[in-house]
Amino acid sequence: MAGGSDAAETTSLSCVQCGKPAHLQCPKCMELKLPREGAAFCTQDCFKASWTSHKSVHLKAKLSAPGTGENSSLFSEGWRYCIKKGQARTPKLPHFDWTGTLRPYPISSKLTVPAHIELPDWALDGTPKVEPNSDLQHVVEIKTPDQIERMRETCRIAREVLDAAARMIRPGVTTDEIDRVVHEATITAGGYPSPLNYHFFPKSCCTSVNEVICHGIPDSRKLEDGDIVNIDVTVYYKGVHGDLNETYFVGNVDEASRQLVQCTYECLEKAISIVKPGVRFREIGEVINRHATMSGFSVVKSYCGHGIGELFHCAPNIPHYSRNKAVGVMKVGQTFTIEPMINAGVWRDRMWPDGWTAVTADGKCSAQFEHTLLVTETGVEVLTARLPSSPKVYPWLNA
Repeated sequence: MAGGSDAAETTSLSCVQCGKPAHLQCPKCMELKLPREGAAFCTQDCFKASWTSHKSVHLKAKLSAPGTGENSSLFSEGWRYCIKKGQARTPKLPHFDWTGTLRPYPISSKLTVPAHIELPDWALDGTPKVEPNSDLQHVVEIKTPDQIERMRETCRIAREVLDAAARMIRPGVTTDEIDRVVHEATITAGGYPSPLNYHFFPKSCCTSVNEVICHGIPDSRKLEDGDIVNIDVTVYYKGVHGDLNETYFVGNVDEASRQLVQCTYECLEKAISIVKPGVRFREIGEVINRHATMSGFSVVKSYCGHGIGELFHCAPNIPHYSRNKAVGVMKVGQTFTIEPMINAGVWRDRMWPDGWTAVTADGKCSAQFEHTLLVTETGVEVLTARLPSSPKVYPWLNA
């Protein structure tokens, strides 16, 4: 904090946090030449208390001026804001009634895939051909032994790719850099990053920070100390998909965020524990909802788990909330994902102008975990399970 240079002027200002007479100015606001009225504080304590919300003023100022500041070099290199579900770009920050402090940043150009990699049918033009009209949107497939073996192999690769991304996480790293690691690790393993150009999604994985529920687009924003970030990876290899995600801590995270992430992890574990032949799919939501609400959190209703195999998304739908209308019972040989999204505040969501990024309606944090599962004779096999080599990032697993 810097002291005001003109005492007569600053005494007429009110503290942004408490409304008392203010004599101090936010140094970053001064550097950016922002209005003094929105940068005045009476004490260091009020400045610190306001910081979480106040820092968004700096971000908005930077993003509103694409020709200046740290984004200028990005724009000259072709980085732009994503709009229209990935089908268009713009040099200006889209107008939106943002629910929290997070904002989109410019994204880089789509990464290329070597010619020898087997491609899903949307890779070139962004439109899935087989998936939308398949009978497997209505009938839950029983996988053959060959399909199961291919899925085991693909899910193992997906796990290793996610682990490579997790090792990148620290303050100062951009989600675009994480996406590049995911892309290169997938290609090196001989796979295709399933999200890339799926319905025109512009990146190879989803990175969802803080209030983003799911489908966040990797961009040029640097992760900050105290963030939480979910990385969602899907790999296409040998004709099948393997899908998983985890939420990670960036630096020193507050206790509320830690509790949210741990509860979400536990929701998934409790749901997996009931998977076996004969269990109704709707029971998954009951288990998740019970644990989340007992912990003081809410369950997102707009997005669900799904069948997976040779199709990226198919039957069954797996809602994560209670009193859902999911149809059917589990049978040996079925494969599907469970991927609860748990919010610190209300369950409702909003969609950013990019057409992909779903955020909490109240701007509070959201967390998610996901596994691809196989129903077996004796219960369940977690095809995307953590490996002995997976990063040890969750304190409750080391206790």
